[in-house]
Amino acid sequence: MPGIFKMKKEIFTGFAVGIICNSLGVLLCTFIIAFLKGNGFADTFQFYVDTQNLWMLLCLGALPNLAAFFGFLKLNRDYRARGVLMATFVTAITAYLIYFL
Repeated sequence: MPGIFKMKKEIFTGFAVGIICNSLGVLLCTFIIAFLKGNGFADTFQFYVDTQNLWMLLCLGALPNLAAFFGFLKLNRDYRARGVLMATFVTAITAYLIYFL
């Protein structure tokens, strides 16, 4: 039984890394867009919320998950890579719901 708990812990760790990478990706994309357009961070983020295009930022923010996923695979941390993949699916479903609702 200790193997099952270790596996779940590894998947949860990967999931947490995926959510953190996605959050940092959203912040980074918003900062880059704000810098390129000459606006503030809050104004840019509020623009995407007001125009109902927040799903775009979520999808762009998921790009750093690629680095985390392949990094874990390279280090032979397959269960952590699964957790990152699960976080990416959660982000995709959230973006889908925001887009269509």
